Amino acid sequence: MNQGLTFFAGALALATLPVAAYGHALDRPLDCKSSAHTFIAPLVSSQSIEATPMRVEANSVNAFRPTRGSDLTAFGYRVYAVLGYERGDAMFKQGTGQPLTESAYGVVVQGPAETVEERVRASGSDAVVHQVVPLVLTAVFCGKR
Repeated sequence: MNQGLTFFAGALALATLPVAAYGHALDRPLDCKSSAHTFIAPLVSSQSIEATPMRVEANSVNAFRPTRGSDLTAFGYRVYAVLGYERGDAMFKQGTGQPLTESAYGVVVQGPAETVEERVRASGSDAVVHQVVPLVLTAVFCGKR
């Protein structure tokens, strides 16, 4: 799983963006009962995230940047990146290595891993919670472990 989350250090640069008022919450779809396409397609359609990924990992995890003013949140924290990959779906670019799984999705939020994980568990989600940058960025990821 760590291989799939290696690019998150680059997300630190996103932390310098100004904090906007909290708006569209993504808590419910992060229950890990969905597919990457079902999670990401509405965000692209509503122009909440850029349609082209800002980064594609070797394991095919695509990172999409939220659009200016989209105000995406997850579990009360501002979303800095939306993650996803679904094999065979033209919405996602394939990386140079072996895909992580058939379908995976998630977000990177600003917040400490411990409190993010408490909120994720309280919601009933079994998403993987991974510290990206201590006390700053945390990934919440649904997919094969």
